[in-house]
Amino acid sequence: MDPLPGDPMSSPKANPREGKLDTALLILDAQVGIVDQYASSAVMDTLAQVISVARSVRVPIVYVRFALRGNCLEVNRRNTKFASLALQGRFGEEDAETQIHPAVAPLPDDVIVTKKRFGAFSGSDLDIVLRSIDVQHLVMAGITTSGVVLSTLRQAADLDYGVVVLADGCADPDPEVHRVLLDKIFPMQATVLLADTWFAGVAQRE
Repeated sequence: MDPLPGDPMSSPKANPREGKLDTALLILDAQVGIVDQYASSAVMDTLAQVISVARSVRVPIVYVRFALRGNCLEVNRRNTKFASLALQGRFGEEDAETQIHPAVAPLPDDVIVTKKRFGAFSGSDLDIVLRSIDVQHLVMAGITTSGVVLSTLRQAADLDYGVVVLADGCADPDPEVHRVLLDKIFPMQATVLLADTWFAGVAQRE
């Protein structure tokens, strides 16, 4: 689970325009309604540590949440997963369950992106934001591994971002699916690390 030799994520370059690394941290679906269902305190502690380290090295932090308009016009009735949420009147933009969990609360300068499907790029301005600040590499963690993390990783790879997934910063209701994704599927398109390994790499650059 260590970085591959020559992996661009092992030594991110300084961004001359922003004075930051060309890497962004994506915190995926760490919102109240999802955290309360699927995330352990250990995962939330890891996310909090990851966010703290990213702030210390001025890596931009982008929070991605799922939320719907009050009239749910963005949900097609053929979409079985999201149509059922719309019928229940859940996950409105102002609802408590769509707000970032207080354990990993954003600061005023952090970016919050709202998506409309599983993947963080779907129905959001995430790609525009990342390209506007010259981000080329993504470090991602979130909930759930088989939902937002899988969908976002696949799209990010197709968009030619370099990707690191922090294994202990992800959670899923199915432990076996979680394991297979991290051990077998994700490494085909990303580097999978434990948070401590990423921290060590960050420390070496300081």
